[in-house]
Amino acid sequence: MSEDKVGGNQSLIRGLRLIDILSDFPNGCPLAKLAEISQLNKSTVHRLLQGLQSEGYVQPSGIAGNYRLTTKCLGIGQKMLASLNIINVAAPYLEELNLSLGETVNFSKREDDHAIMIYKLEPTTGMLRTQAYIGQRLQLYCSAMGKLYLAYEKNEDYLAHYWQQQKHNIKQLTNNTVTDIHLMEKELNDIRQEQFAMDREENEIGVVCVACPIFNYHGIVDYAVSVSLSSYKLRQIGIPYLLNKIQNVARAISKELGYENIAE
Repeated sequence: MSEDKVGGNQSLIRGLRLIDILSDFPNGCPLAKLAEISQLNKSTVHRLLQGLQSEGYVQPSGIAGNYRLTTKCLGIGQKMLASLNIINVAAPYLEELNLSLGETVNFSKREDDHAIMIYKLEPTTGMLRTQAYIGQRLQLYCSAMGKLYLAYEKNEDYLAHYWQQQKHNIKQLTNNTVTDIHLMEKELNDIRQEQFAMDREENEIGVVCVACPIFNYHGIVDYAVSVSLSSYKLRQIGIPYLLNKIQNVARAISKELGYENIAE
């Protein structure tokens, strides 16, 4: 392989890495921060950003020295999402749930050590609007849908592997965030028993989330549905009422995917 080809591949990989990092900074990220996260020197990052900018994938944000992704990336993402049959299957059920509860409805896909938000419906009557967005990568340890993926992971050694791999990202976001692996093990056992998971104000005080797993034909949980609302509203309507609505939708979508072992 020629040196030019090797160099070209390396630049491509580094450019894609910068796009991936910028996807976590919708309002823009300073060049110095990009260099730190990507572990590249500033001059290399600047050169790569100039190339990405010339192709329309990156643009300067409102603050000098900051960069963010353009809507060209969104367009590519939307084309990819449109090709996913799961959206067509799930959307009618998610819309019904959204109208029934009036609160934010989220739908995610498992992707390695993260959950990816692939569909979201804003509240119709509820006052709480979350900061989550389509395409966002969610941490498994502190999100309701993420905990489902941890709980239903087939590899028994996965939790220990995940905890080690993500140790620099597992942080105490609020007083309720679970950062101890032994406490997480206990919670995951409870999730498997009860077949739902919760974010108990673990990302933001006053905001809770209740999630249910979606099983495919092989009984694997690759998708999850959740409802986000204020802790005050949850106390008003109660977990059983909310959970019944979410479970019905999760079961219906699982059935559409060919899963038959559904307890009515």
